[in-house]
Amino acid sequence: MNPGICPAGPAAPQGLSGLLDRVDSWVFDLDNTLYPASSNLFVQVDQRMKAYIGTLFGVDRDEAHRIQKSLFLAYGTTMRGLMTEHGVDPRQFLDFVHAIDHSQLEPNPALGAALARLPGRKYIFTNASTDHADRVLARLGIAEHFMGTFDIVAADFLPKPNPECYEQMLKAHGIEAGRSAMFDDIPKNLEPAAALGMTTVWIRTDSDYAKVGEPGAHIHYVADDITLWLTDLMAGRPGA
Repeated sequence: MNPGICPAGPAAPQGLSGLLDRVDSWVFDLDNTLYPASSNLFVQVDQRMKAYIGTLFGVDRDEAHRIQKSLFLAYGTTMRGLMTEHGVDPRQFLDFVHAIDHSQLEPNPALGAALARLPGRKYIFTNASTDHADRVLARLGIAEHFMGTFDIVAADFLPKPNPECYEQMLKAHGIEAGRSAMFDDIPKNLEPAAALGMTTVWIRTDSDYAKVGEPGAHIHYVADDITLWLTDLMAGRPGA
């Protein structure tokens, strides 16, 4: 079996047989999932988070890094921690940290072709903002393939992996959990999805963010490259 699309863990379905018949809604995380972590786009966001924290608390970069990671681990996102513990305005924070240069992202026509051939509805589910998602999708050249984005604002600033925001996302887009699949680069973010009955695909990266939570029975498939995974998934489809 192609290692790019291998099942993982005791909860894995039987290979990919019938997956296209079981799933009619595909839910994708954004950062480090729809583009490779090696592009380092999120490094810019990370740096701006440190700058924001450094200014807010009057601390140096090392201390800002410590605060950032502590809040991220405790609350799922740095922003949620800053909101909860320090009353930070989330919209101001989002605007600041996402004011980055997206030009380093390369268009991905192969991913666009795979998404075009993938039957069913496609959505973005992100802890970032819709504005950021729109810029990323436009830069990748794949925006046309998605029916909607459920962002951190739509979730009332409650981030993944809080189970409540998954339920909100499914309800907002009329998605049946048992007929959906979710892709994410952070294993912990796939736990609530699997608990709800969604098929899960872990996009494995070397990013620090991807080390939050260990892969386990809630991971149904593992992929090192989402474009390759989707292309291989569709390879057996009639007309391929």
